[in-house]
Amino acid sequence: MKRLFIYTLIVLLGFFTKSCQDLDELNENPNNVSETHPQLLLTEISAEAFQVTGTSPLYASRMLIQTGEENDYQYFKWGNGSFGEFNDLRQVTKMIEEATRIESPNYIAIGKFFRAYYFYQLSLRFGDIPYSEALMGESSDTFQPAYDSQEAVFEGIITELDEAASMIEEDVAIDGDIIFYGDAKKWLKLINSYELKILLSLSNKTTAGSINIASKFKEVYTRGVIINSLDDNAQLVFQDQQDSRYSEFNSSSYGSSMYMSATYIDLLQQLKDPRLFIVAEQTSSASSKGLAINDFDSYNGGSPIENYSVINETLVANGNISKVNARYYTNPTTEPHNILSYWEVEFIIAEASVRGWISDQAATHFENAVRANFNFYRSNASDYSEYLSEDIVEAYLDQSLLNLNGTEEEKLKTILTQKYITTFLQAGWSQYYDYLRTGYPEFAYPTGQTPPYRFVYPVEEYNNNTANLEAAIKSQFGGNDGIRQLPWWLN
Repeated sequence: MKRLFIYTLIVLLGFFTKSCQDLDELNENPNNVSETHPQLLLTEISAEAFQVTGTSPLYASRMLIQTGEENDYQYFKWGNGSFGEFNDLRQVTKMIEEATRIESPNYIAIGKFFRAYYFYQLSLRFGDIPYSEALMGESSDTFQPAYDSQEAVFEGIITELDEAASMIEEDVAIDGDIIFYGDAKKWLKLINSYELKILLSLSNKTTAGSINIASKFKEVYTRGVIINSLDDNAQLVFQDQQDSRYSEFNSSSYGSSMYMSATYIDLLQQLKDPRLFIVAEQTSSASSKGLAINDFDSYNGGSPIENYSVINETLVANGNISKVNARYYTNPTTEPHNILSYWEVEFIIAEASVRGWISDQAATHFENAVRANFNFYRSNASDYSEYLSEDIVEAYLDQSLLNLNGTEEEKLKTILTQKYITTFLQAGWSQYYDYLRTGYPEFAYPTGQTPPYRFVYPVEEYNNNTANLEAAIKSQFGGNDGIRQLPWWLN
């Protein structure tokens, strides 16, 4: 009897122990699990990072105008920016933690790339930002991080990209990869190429901390593993299914009071550039007259500095202004969106060659870039492919306006102007930052006004991280958190 009691007690203890374990498992929130595979995070992070930035940079970059109201970006009157990327960086931090747990160097390396990508965007937007103490709330209860100087941020992200490049295992496939479909070598090409992009953005500086800009550019370029074809594009390909369609699909703003800017239209007309037909619609008056799509006189833009009501009265009312090509908001897959493309990398190399950072043929890389962009549209805007044939692109490149002759400044102007043309709804704010850095192409703005160099810090930072924010504003701008204060990278 005693033995039966002991046996029964053991069984009951085992039952309760197992029940408690099962209860613990049941009580774990499936929407907030403590561990996950980094591949799941990579999919989500990539889908967010590669979305189209939207139309704000196109207004600022003189590609679009608004005729229904005064657009803050068009008239250079914007104010506070967002620290929204820190939400994305929290996901990146978690991916790196999970990759470290399962000892996966490739996911750690990709995490370092996304850290560099997001901190780069944040620093260009504001100047000094939290970096070395950022994202440490969970690990060390640091909820009010100090700000790092912009120079320190650039030094840090360049170093992180070097580290990422050294970690990639090319023969190990990457699951959850919606960008390169598991090809680790293409991630390595992106990491190296993005480092070139960051370094070139510092063309007005000699060093970033201990890093010599030109020497580091040559070092990274010499590695040789960079984006070198359209197949390497760092792009998101859209699908005609829920939550996977083109970012601007069904956007109502395109069909209302948004029109093309004369800055962009006039440039394409001057060069007889058939990419005009890809990005813009004929004016309604030209269409009603039956003019051909490839008639350059069928297109017209409005002045980005004119009062919007005047544009309405003089151009819109007479049907003499072009809208954005309808394919951008009626086609659910339109075209992939690039955060770094083959043509941009070729433009970067061409500019670096002109600056003497590397010994290479600037003209070859420049022509490669133009051809690649034509090829991209030939594939993704097939309805217009007849205007983008190889013969047409060769004739286009043969015109004197596209020859890389003359002084260094003249060569840079030609390269930067062509680079600008390729950025319509591609590459986010890159074209505006290139303009701030080089002055090319020339942008119109009201007399007595200058383009903003940055955004005002978020209101939330004033409320939640006051002391550190005020110290950063004082050290950079003497206490003036204005949009026309000159940050380190442009100074």
